[in-house]
Amino acid sequence: MYDSFLAGLSLVLSFPSFFYLLAGIAVGIWLGIVPGLGGVTGMVVLLPLTFGMEPAAGLAMLLGLFAVVSTSDTITSVMLGIPGTIASQATVIDGNAMAKRGLAQTAFGAAFASSAFGGVLGGFAMAASLPFALWIILAFGSPEFFLLSLLGLLMVGAVSGNAISKGLGAAVLGLMLSQIGYPVASSMPRYYFGERALLDGLPLVPVILGLFGLPEMMDLAARRTAIAHISDERAEDDGILNGVRQAIRNRWLVIRCSLMGVYVGMLPAIGSSVVDWLAYGHATQSAKDTSQFGKGDVRGVIAPEAANNAVLGGSLIPTLAFGIPGSGAMAVLLGALTIHGFSPGRNMLSDNLDVTFSMVWTIIIANIIGAAALMIWGRQIARTAFIDGNFIVPAVIMFIFMGSWVWEPGMFTWTVLLGVGLLGYVLKAAGWPRPPFILGFVLGPVLENAMSITWQSYTPWEVISRPTVIGLIVVLSLVFFFAIRSTRKGMKDFSVEDTRESRASLLLSSGIAVCLVALFAFAIWWALDWKLLAKISPISIAVAGLAIMAFVLVQDASRLSGIGRARRSGDIAAGGTWSEFLAEHRRQMVTFLAIAAMVAVTPWTGTYAAIIGFAALYAAIWGRFRWWVVALYAAGIGLVLYALYDRVLHTPFELPFFM
Repeated sequence: MYDSFLAGLSLVLSFPSFFYLLAGIAVGIWLGIVPGLGGVTGMVVLLPLTFGMEPAAGLAMLLGLFAVVSTSDTITSVMLGIPGTIASQATVIDGNAMAKRGLAQTAFGAAFASSAFGGVLGGFAMAASLPFALWIILAFGSPEFFLLSLLGLLMVGAVSGNAISKGLGAAVLGLMLSQIGYPVASSMPRYYFGERALLDGLPLVPVILGLFGLPEMMDLAARRTAIAHISDERAEDDGILNGVRQAIRNRWLVIRCSLMGVYVGMLPAIGSSVVDWLAYGHATQSAKDTSQFGKGDVRGVIAPEAANNAVLGGSLIPTLAFGIPGSGAMAVLLGALTIHGFSPGRNMLSDNLDVTFSMVWTIIIANIIGAAALMIWGRQIARTAFIDGNFIVPAVIMFIFMGSWVWEPGMFTWTVLLGVGLLGYVLKAAGWPRPPFILGFVLGPVLENAMSITWQSYTPWEVISRPTVIGLIVVLSLVFFFAIRSTRKGMKDFSVEDTRESRASLLLSSGIAVCLVALFAFAIWWALDWKLLAKISPISIAVAGLAIMAFVLVQDASRLSGIGRARRSGDIAAGGTWSEFLAEHRRQMVTFLAIAAMVAVTPWTGTYAAIIGFAALYAAIWGRFRWWVVALYAAGIGLVLYALYDRVLHTPFELPFFM
C-alpha cells in the first residue's frame, strides 16, 4: 500500500497532470466566488474536456476544481453575507459580521488556514479509512440517517441566539416548504397548487440565494455605504496572519471539526448539507464564552470551514469503494471514472490503488495551493469591504439571479428567488433568524426519506437494538443537554440577527406567527385524506409548528407588555413608532420593488435588456454616477452575461417577446 501511495503522488506531480490540476484549481477558485455556480457546474462543464486526457490528468483537474470551491466560497459568505455554496451557509453568520466590523482579512486568514488543514486531514483520513470504510458505511442505515438529521436540527439552538422559539419556527417553516412536490415514498404530489413546476419542489439554489442574498443587497443599497460599518480603512488588528494565528490558537477545534467532516462526509446524501451546521453547533457548545457568536467570533468561521473542506475526502470513499455517489459532484466524478474505464469497487482498492491514491494527493495538494493563493490575494479581496456599495449591488444582483437561472432556467425560478428574498427580509426585520430556515429546508427531504424507509423496513425493536442507533441517541442526548446549557448561558448577549427590538418589529413578528398558524393548520387540513406515507411527515411538522408558534406569540406578547409598561411609566420613546420603523425600511422596499420590476419586464424585454437596464438605472439614479461611468458599468455587466453565461455556460436566456 505504501508503494501505491507514493505512486499516486507521482501520478499527480507528473506532466501534464500537475498542469491540469493547477487549471482546475484556478477555475474552482473562481466558481466558488460567483454565487450560484459552485463545483458541480464546473465539473459538468469540464467533464467533456477530460475525454481525451490521461485518467490521472482528467481526475486531477476535476478534483482540483471541486476541492477548492469550498475554500473560495468563503469570500462571498464573508464579504456579502451570501453562501457561495451550500457548504458555506454557517460561515455567513460570523464571517459576514467580522467583515462589517472591518475584520475581513482576519476572517479570511482563519478560514483559509482551517480549510487547508481540513482538506489535508480529509485526504489523509480517507487514505487511512479505506480498510475499515466498509464497516462505517454499512453500519449506517435509514434509522441512523434519521437520527443524524435530527442531530442537525438540534443545531437550531446554536444559530438562533436569544430567539430560540423563532429559530425553531423558522426551521419548521423550512421543513414545511421542503414538503412541496412528490414525496419520496408516495406517488401523491403535495401542496403544488396545480403548478407543474412545483412537482419537484422548490429549487434549492434560488431559495438559498433569495433568503440571504437579496436581503443583504437591499440593506447595502439602503445604507449607500461600503459593506464595512466602520469609517476607517480597516480594524487596527485586522490581517491575514492574525487570522492564521487564530486558527492555530484554536487548533483542537480545527482538528475535531475536520474529523467530523471526514466521517460525516462518508454518509451519502447528507455530508455537505449538514456538516457545517454540526461543526458550528459544536463550536458554540464547546466554547466557554459564547457572547460573541453571531457578532463576529472567529471560531464561528474556523469550525464550519474546517469541516466542509474535509467532507470531500470522506465522500470519495463510498463513491470509489461501492459506486455510491453521495452528492451531485460525486455523481459527475463517478461518470468520469466510468468514461476512463474504471469500475468502482474492489478494483479501485486493489488493481487501481495508485489511481485511488492519486485522488487523495489531488485533494491534499489542491487544498494547500488554493488556500495559499487565496491568502496571497486575501488582502486585496478584503479591500472590497470599503468600496462604494452602489458599485457592488447591481453586479451581485446579476450573479444572484443568473446563478439561480443556471440552476433551473425559467421565470418560475426568478419568481421563487424574489418571493423567498422578500420572506428573508421580513424575517430579518422581525428578528427571526434565517439560518435555521435553510437548515430545515435542506434536511427536510433527508429526514422524511430516512423516516419512510425506517417505517417500512424495521420494527421498533430492530431500531432501538442497533448499536449505532443507541450511540447516536446518546450523542443526541448530550448535544441536547449542552445546547440547553450554552443557550441559557448566552441568552442575554448572543444575537445572530443584528436587529433592533422595537414595538413594530414585535408586532411584525407576531403577524408572522399568526400567518404561520394559518399555514400549518391549512397544511394539516389538506393532508388529512392523503395516504399514510404522504401525510405523516407534513402533519407531524405542522403540529410541531403550531406548538412553537404558541410559544412565539406568548413571548412576543410578554415583550410588548413590557414596552407598554415602560410607556405608561413615562418613557414615551420606548419601543419606537411605526413611522420610525417604516422610515428605517423604506429604502430597502424601494430597492426590492426595483428588482421586482426587473423580473416583471424580463419576459417582454429579454434577459439581457432587463439586467443591463436595471444596472444602468441603478447606477444613474441610485448611485448618481456620471454618464460615462454608467455606460462602462452597463457594458461590463453585458460582457459578463455574454462571455460567462452565454458563451461558456450556454445558458438559455429569456428572449424578448417580439423574437
